Amino acid sequence: MPTYTGISSEAFRHPLDRQAEQALRNLPGFDLIARKFVEFIYERPQLVYLMGNTIQVGPRQYSTIYQMFRECVRDLDIYPEPALFVLQNPQANSYALGQENPYIVINTGILDLLDEVEIRAVLAHELGHIKCGHTILIQMAMWAMSAASALGELTFGIGNFVTQALIYAFFEWRRKAELSADRAALLLMDDLNPVMSSMMKISGGSIKYAHECSLQEFINQSENYKALDSDGLNQVYKFLLYNGAQGMMLTHPFAVERVHYLREWAVSEEYQQIRQGNYQRSPASGAVNVTSESSGYDAENLRRQIEELQQEINRIKRSE
Repeated sequence: MPTYTGISSEAFRHPLDRQAEQALRNLPGFDLIARKFVEFIYERPQLVYLMGNTIQVGPRQYSTIYQMFRECVRDLDIYPEPALFVLQNPQANSYALGQENPYIVINTGILDLLDEVEIRAVLAHELGHIKCGHTILIQMAMWAMSAASALGELTFGIGNFVTQALIYAFFEWRRKAELSADRAALLLMDDLNPVMSSMMKISGGSIKYAHECSLQEFINQSENYKALDSDGLNQVYKFLLYNGAQGMMLTHPFAVERVHYLREWAVSEEYQQIRQGNYQRSPASGAVNVTSESSGYDAENLRRQIEELQQEINRIKRSE
């Protein structure tokens, strides 16, 4: 597996991730939520829970998984080494959180469903989140929304600032952040197939019928899904599905969409240059802080997109 000594997350970060994060940071209320989040140190209770209710991976606990994990940490130049926990849960899922002490949780469902190469791809993906500094923003979003919904007016002074636009921006950014983590997985694996096959299996894979699943057919499905965009109404439906049409907002892009984005990047000059060692460098790093930054990417762009989509939805309803 390739090693990217000194690589900066900016070398592979998806531009949509970067733009969506800046739009989020520019929205009114973000600064206050960031300060309150740091004040209440939300990550510590999570670590206590994991230490008490999961298995921490190490040289003598899931040693095979730990060896793969350490190699990925080394190859993506992350320091210090995050903690890794295995949670007893049949759902094929994994996640990365934490700022001061970043950590990754991988469900037993992942270990049972995927082969070792695909598990490595999942670990690389989660380490990509840590390398890009996504974990603190993900945890901050979880804290802000749970505090606002559970306590009503008594929300540590943030209730009036958790607006619909801010919630939308958090979820929009979270979906775009997955594209950067997918790129990290491809860099570490140096092979598209295990990254894509892990996505396919997590979407609808079966241990019993795994031999009847075709990665090529899943790629074809990805391209057919992309072709739906030729109809403007389908684009509206996609927007609604991502943003609560089925009762909840989605934190991840659809797997077939991620496959499309990753296959595009795999043939890009940018990817080839990184593989050859020509990439932006910075000291080994993990999660970043939540200090608000200024940028030319104005939050008005996000507001305008929401308004335009709402107008299109209203137009369709009137025509029905």
